[in-house]
Amino acid sequence: MFMSRTRLFPLILMLSLALLTFWLERAARIDQAHPSLRRHDPDYLVHDFKIISYGPAGEAVSRLTGRKMVHYPDDDSTELDAPRVVQTKAGEAPMTLTAKRGALSQDGEDTFLYDNVLLVRSSVAEQPELRMRTDFLHIVRDRSLLRTDREIAVTEESRSLTGRGMEYDNGTRVLKLREKVRVRYDQRKKR
Repeated sequence: MFMSRTRLFPLILMLSLALLTFWLERAARIDQAHPSLRRHDPDYLVHDFKIISYGPAGEAVSRLTGRKMVHYPDDDSTELDAPRVVQTKAGEAPMTLTAKRGALSQDGEDTFLYDNVLLVRSSVAEQPELRMRTDFLHIVRDRSLLRTDREIAVTEESRSLTGRGMEYDNGTRVLKLREKVRVRYDQRKKR
């Protein structure tokens, strides 16, 4: 009888540990489903903010300002109120983007602008001012790339383009419109 107790002890211990593990795993699932953990409450809020990105030589290449920035820890999202982005890379025309609201990606590399988005590329030397209007714009900061899948209107001097879906590479100055493209060119009269 003494031998059988010795043999049963490891079996009872393993069964107890298995039941304890099962109970802990179930308790953890119940805690995660608790409504207070699913709330979308901000962990910080910043009013009248300014974020400056610098290039390798220490020069400011991008400024993001806005009326309000709110961060939510449950999904690591950041929302912006009245964002304004100014890009001033060397060798490129300064570019200013404004919108009613926006959002930042988790790593901060992508900016999303919503509602009444306006892009203005300043005129420099022989290059006239360029304006783009849309309801949504995705900015890929490191690649100087702008994208939208919505309606867009582009004007530059006497030329205008409208279409749906756009990709603009500010480095190469290549603009691609995807569909429903219309071009208008008003030739100026020479005197």
